[in-house]
Amino acid sequence: MNATLAYVAVGSWTLAAGMYAWRRRPWMADLVAMIGVFAGAMLLGLLWASLGRPPMRTLGETRWWYAVCVPLLGVLIGWRFQTRVLAVPSMLMGVMFALFNLRHPEYMDRTLMPALQSPWFVPHVVVYMVAYSALGLSSAVAAWNWAGRLIRRQPLQIEDTDVPHRLVLIGLPLLTCGLLFGALWAKEAWGHYWTWDPKETWAFLTWMAYLMYLHLRQKHPLKPALTLGALIVGFGVLMACWFGVNYLPTAQESVHTYTQPE
Repeated sequence: MNATLAYVAVGSWTLAAGMYAWRRRPWMADLVAMIGVFAGAMLLGLLWASLGRPPMRTLGETRWWYAVCVPLLGVLIGWRFQTRVLAVPSMLMGVMFALFNLRHPEYMDRTLMPALQSPWFVPHVVVYMVAYSALGLSSAVAAWNWAGRLIRRQPLQIEDTDVPHRLVLIGLPLLTCGLLFGALWAKEAWGHYWTWDPKETWAFLTWMAYLMYLHLRQKHPLKPALTLGALIVGFGVLMACWFGVNYLPTAQESVHTYTQPE
């Protein structure tokens, strides 16, 4: 792993976050943020070349994808909708995940077990990473808006939910596609679409958490605190699915455990 590129990405996103918060010359902050994205993408490319396989097997590898996708998504959505509400949260999330990887590097080997030697491997993981990025950003912006209102001692407003909701409308369909791709992959690899494996169960719970958010928003459109709170809870479930499930006692028996060398 090229640590220099990782530190360039972290430094760029940290500087961009400060520039966005300063609210001057946002185009320059966009440029600095994209330098970090480019460095992160180069790191992934070099990792792919050194491993001889897509770097999507271990938690550490997928965390790098997430660290790159979130700032990229924050910049692209900012350009598309002419809003800076995602700017600081997206940069800080990228920094957080990149620093976590630098502090906790994981074992990476060249082998790819038979279950992962499938055409579904790359699309399943990529779709999930983009979905996780959009949904994670929705929760980050929800928390950011809530914290901002608390600091200013103002009640939450309906408009505070607009951008987080748009992000859910991007992330949830992708999450659904990821579930479907995973089911088709499972049928090919193990002969069953669904077995209620711990990872599958938590993936389903994550999907249900964001469906619950949509239900609450539909039923209680004038209660922004309720819907923003549901997004924050949803992100907690998402993190439990991505990381937490690996620490459950049943995880050692899961067919989705790929982080140990063969």
